[in-house]
Amino acid sequence: MSPLAATHGRRTADTSVPPSVLPRVCVAVVVAGLAVSAWAPHDRMTWLLEVVWVLVGLPLVVLAWRRFPLTALLCCLLAAHALVLALGGHYTYARVPLGEWARDGLGLARNPYDRFGHLMQGFVPAILVRELLIRTSPLRGSRWLAPLTVCACLAFSAVFEMLEWAAAVIGGNAADDFLATQGDVWDTQWDMFCALIGATVALLLLSRWHDRQLARLGTGHVAA
Repeated sequence: MSPLAATHGRRTADTSVPPSVLPRVCVAVVVAGLAVSAWAPHDRMTWLLEVVWVLVGLPLVVLAWRRFPLTALLCCLLAAHALVLALGGHYTYARVPLGEWARDGLGLARNPYDRFGHLMQGFVPAILVRELLIRTSPLRGSRWLAPLTVCACLAFSAVFEMLEWAAAVIGGNAADDFLATQGDVWDTQWDMFCALIGATVALLLLSRWHDRQLARLGTGHVAA
């Protein structure tokens, strides 16, 4: 096969599915997940506090899409994270059935869904921050990109913990479902540590894949 034919074949394969299909599917899945989670949640205020990031973030992504489309990888990760938040908001993190099954099956002392949620709080924002920095800052290709991405994820995790602290001060015992400490005095530290692990693992596993998608998106970034 000639190089021209091979190139044409690759282009045909890349464009066989319209690029707008995946984002629309992700939006539809997230909206459906929010609708289901909003149906008779354990506590309406806890649900709102948990999914507010989705309620704000989804319209922003949609409104900015023409000017700033995201990679397919990031779209899928954001959709997955939204579903994690919606599930936690519906049941509260300490009562999610998946976590209860894991707790009983593994003999754990607590429902681990909260830990999983904070791993995602580092894993998904790491790719989001990385994409924003590569496309909008001079850090593209810099050795500082990874450590600054992790620092940004830790900063977000710390802000979230301060919001939980504020909710506890304002709501008192009514904020227990939102805090989901489950009696662990070190819950705040564990939450931030999980975010650190999630961000680090995301960069180690997904950076090259992310680079290839950024290159196809036409950002000018070429994978190393």
